[in-house]
Amino acid sequence: MNDASLPHITTIRSHKGFTFSTISSLWQYHELLYFFIWRDIKVRYKQTIVGMSWAIIQPLLAMIVFSIFFGKLAKMPSDNIPYPVFCYTALVPWIFFANALSQCSESLVRSSDLIKKIYFPKLAIPLSSVLSGAVDFALSLVVLFIMMPFFGVSPTAEIIWLPLFILLAITTSIGVGLWLATLNVIFRDVRYAVPFLIQLWLYASPVVYPSSLLPEPWRSIYGINPMAGVVEGFRWSLLGTGNPPGTMLAVSACISLILLFTGILFFSRVEKKMADII
Repeated sequence: MNDASLPHITTIRSHKGFTFSTISSLWQYHELLYFFIWRDIKVRYKQTIVGMSWAIIQPLLAMIVFSIFFGKLAKMPSDNIPYPVFCYTALVPWIFFANALSQCSESLVRSSDLIKKIYFPKLAIPLSSVLSGAVDFALSLVVLFIMMPFFGVSPTAEIIWLPLFILLAITTSIGVGLWLATLNVIFRDVRYAVPFLIQLWLYASPVVYPSSLLPEPWRSIYGINPMAGVVEGFRWSLLGTGNPPGTMLAVSACISLILLFTGILFFSRVEKKMADII
């Protein structure tokens, strides 16, 4: 019999422990990842009044509220930068991170029907939830570049480092998002803890205040919060505030990579039985 007449058979094998099979299979299904990202973008703004304008309205309204209560009333220092620009610069990566956690933590449970029916690299689901926020992130960043000359602030030469801090924000979002999404498959009450976690994390990050309020070595230790390195990196690269993040950035980057690696490891272990417990 001619081999060409035989049906094509795909064998799916499970892998013990952590291997790079999860990432390699995701690359093989990269077109599916693009489809999920596009789907998440369309679903996010489906049947909304202002559509993608929410990507601009959300950080602007938060900036106005924080400027009134923290900038005007509390007289919070802003490293000699107009407080609205100082605050908005931090809100750009922060809102991307907060939205990523909200969307990613529910992503696997929302796609439970799809997970039960067919095989595909399930890592694509939480990844698409994070990466789909890149459109909102880009729009809010454009608004920042419009705001800066209005308040008499010019970008510094350190802006060349901005892609590094963007990558750090994405890495942190994926790492924490994978942990929350996987935990939510096992413990459904995680969804109720996520809003509280985001609110607590906001005030634990230097969004409404500068990290310069902390003396060394506490400022470097503060980098254990990876968003501290992200926020301060954005301000330094765009506004030229203070000294380079330095040790804080190194600590934040290490914690971010640890969160990403352990998040993939935890996800890989639960993925084998995800269809049964979801």
